[in-house]
Amino acid sequence: MTQVIRSSAELREKVATWKRSGMLVGVVPTMGALHDGHMSLVRAARKQSDRVIVTIFVNPMQFNNPEDLEKYPRDETHDLALLDEEGVDVLFAPGVAEVYPAGFATKVSVSGISEPLEGAFRPGHFDGVATVVTKLFGMTQAGRAFFGEKDWQQLQVVRRMVEDLNIPIRIIGCPTIREDDGLAMSSRNVRLSTEERASAPRLHAEMQIAAAAIRAGTPVAEALATAKAALSAAGFGPWDYLELRNAETLQPLDGLSEPARMLAAVGLGEVRLIDNIAV
Repeated sequence: MTQVIRSSAELREKVATWKRSGMLVGVVPTMGALHDGHMSLVRAARKQSDRVIVTIFVNPMQFNNPEDLEKYPRDETHDLALLDEEGVDVLFAPGVAEVYPAGFATKVSVSGISEPLEGAFRPGHFDGVATVVTKLFGMTQAGRAFFGEKDWQQLQVVRRMVEDLNIPIRIIGCPTIREDDGLAMSSRNVRLSTEERASAPRLHAEMQIAAAAIRAGTPVAEALATAKAALSAAGFGPWDYLELRNAETLQPLDGLSEPARMLAAVGLGEVRLIDNIAV
């Protein structure tokens, strides 16, 4: 049975017992509303760790819009059942006061890599991510942490932060898990209408077409413009970005001389879809 712990002091005691026995602890940080994408991270953690902690904390510090925070799906009973099936040892589900107690006054900010793309459209978002992830690493004392590549920029921000701050944890990126029709799994997908859900896979499909065009020699700007036009005609919008970037530094690219990643964020109905692919 997966044990539910809400106190960092209780969790620290549990982890210390594991570590005295020489066990390697893995952590999967989440905001809940778990789906098969999260479960793929859990399975990776099970393979590479002796004990696994999954954290569920809807972090108010990384939401720009209070309405988005309020609407974020929450179903701990369902989440716990999934974790129990996968043999997760501990669900750490702290309250806001446990993570940000009275007088909390510290912010972790990763400059440069956090500023374009999501950072430009969601000011302060990655400060919230970096701060809470630093807190969760300290609370769990894990030796490995597992993140999905779907949030590619977040993964690079966390890697940069861990390296810069000498945090003794190994960051492991795991492939994006997609529905059979190509849509990247996301907790927000449940908010798509039936019609929107049917259209949503076009984002990944058009990104793949653009990537193939770029590999074949089409100028980057032309390939991206063609994809945006096709998606806009299919009802996508407003656009935040569709760009080709260096896979590690996220600097803009106009060709394939370096490892590249195509990243997108666009509205569909009331839902903001994000996706990325290697090019």
